[in-house]
Amino acid sequence: MEKTENDIDSRLATRLRALRADRGLTLDGLAERSGVSRSMISLVERGESSPTASVLERLAAGLGVTLATLFAEAEREDADPVVRRADQIAWTDPATGYRRRNLSPPGYPSPIELVEVELPPGARVSYDSGTRAAIVEQQIHLLDGTIELTVGEVTHRLNAGDCLAMRLDRPTGFYNPTDRTARYIVALTTEGRGGSNAVKR
Repeated sequence: MEKTENDIDSRLATRLRALRADRGLTLDGLAERSGVSRSMISLVERGESSPTASVLERLAAGLGVTLATLFAEAEREDADPVVRRADQIAWTDPATGYRRRNLSPPGYPSPIELVEVELPPGARVSYDSGTRAAIVEQQIHLLDGTIELTVGEVTHRLNAGDCLAMRLDRPTGFYNPTDRTARYIVALTTEGRGGSNAVKR
């Protein structure tokens, strides 16, 4: 049975506090690095706010990690290499209905992370973070539907079967211009990843 949104908010709160502590950042320090207000970060860390995808991306960039890392578990040597569908963390953006699911086995040490995304008809999700502490490479493979993906000032229209390789070093935007849900897989790697305190997505 999939976890509820309240469970996910609680998990996100715990994970955010741990990542911030690992990096020796105060609330003010993370606010300065992420552009997210101290009060909002405090609400998220107490599990009293359901932040949008845009806010989470800014927090991830400020921490030098990826968005998927905020929903992941810290790496551990005894992690199971298999995760069943029912045990994968799925989260829905309260602002757009954008839904993302961490596909990779939680806590398993690997340089690759996989995420499945569903982008509703007409939905638009924008990430305004540019450079970050770690170099993150990703590829996006469209399974169903169509999306318009803007990387910096260049927009790519992707249809089912298309794949785009990109680096997360500039603002990006995802838009579904159709009347049907788009579904795609995101594969990510992060330079220098390794160990429980490594940066990753």
